[in-house]
Amino acid sequence: MNNVKIFKNAFILLMVILVTSSTNAETNLFKKKAKPSLSVAKSETANSYTENPGKNVLAVSPEIPEKVLFCGQTIDLNKNNMRERFDREMLAMMYMHSSTLLILKRANRYFPVIEPILKANDVPDDMKYLACIESSLNHMARSSAGAIGMWQFMPATAKQYGLEVSDEVDERYHVAKETEAACQYLKDAYAKYGDWASAAASYNIGTARISKELERQGEKTSFDLWMVEETSRYVFRILACKEFMSDPQKYGFYLKKDQLYMPYVCKDTTITGKVGNWVDFAKQAGISFYDLKEYNTWIRNDSLVNVEGKTYKVAIPMKESLYFDKKRITVHQKNWVVDED
Repeated sequence: MNNVKIFKNAFILLMVILVTSSTNAETNLFKKKAKPSLSVAKSETANSYTENPGKNVLAVSPEIPEKVLFCGQTIDLNKNNMRERFDREMLAMMYMHSSTLLILKRANRYFPVIEPILKANDVPDDMKYLACIESSLNHMARSSAGAIGMWQFMPATAKQYGLEVSDEVDERYHVAKETEAACQYLKDAYAKYGDWASAAASYNIGTARISKELERQGEKTSFDLWMVEETSRYVFRILACKEFMSDPQKYGFYLKKDQLYMPYVCKDTTITGKVGNWVDFAKQAGISFYDLKEYNTWIRNDSLVNVEGKTYKVAIPMKESLYFDKKRITVHQKNWVVDED
């Protein structure tokens, strides 16, 4: 009898708890509905979503312009397939947050290196966005197919364009030298097509394939070619990257200037002979082996035989390059950040 009474009391207590929890849940839900859980402040794209302060915003779709500019050419986006292909890549840029943020942060370090090289080689400045989508501006990037570096050169193509690729030295990891090689490739491709968009598409699949498909399908530009999905998306990824990086705040990305990566500050040491041990070399230069490799990723072995007596410039990082200091921050493009005048 006592057991029945205990069970009855326990059941009543349980019902009270459940009713109380339900009431609290409803109250909390009402409170949550009273204000948005996510807002996209100051975003032109999200104006229509923020007019109603009680509306929760999970995600927004970007406004697609009627046209964009690429390498001096106007790209019309009014045709459905052009518009939707561009839209897909804008969505990818907006919602692959970590990689998109890294591109912005790294661009502050590497655009000052890449841009002057493009200009000196008469290659349009917009081609820097090709490096962004190839590697997310990761100077140590390596694909499953064996393409390496920020511009993702395969060994044969790298050697064709003057880069050294060996067990000791791999200049595909040398940002300035691989950018020079990329310029020569793109200029050769442009000479074939007279069209920078097709030259860019060939960077993904090769000039032979683009030339073959242009002839087979009777078209004049890679935009009109039926290609494998990766190549069909390729130039649109570049266009979307340019659009996004031109005004990241418009698409809901807000960075402060101290969140950008700073350009490297180095002094060069010239090497014309062999190096017995790069660890010892680093110690003699007053830096760690890690720092030597970070700033000279093209060094691929513990030593350098250098039988041919080639000249190499080894970057030795200055102290200001090794330590973070807000006072020395520079911003390459002011509208990347919210706190730059």
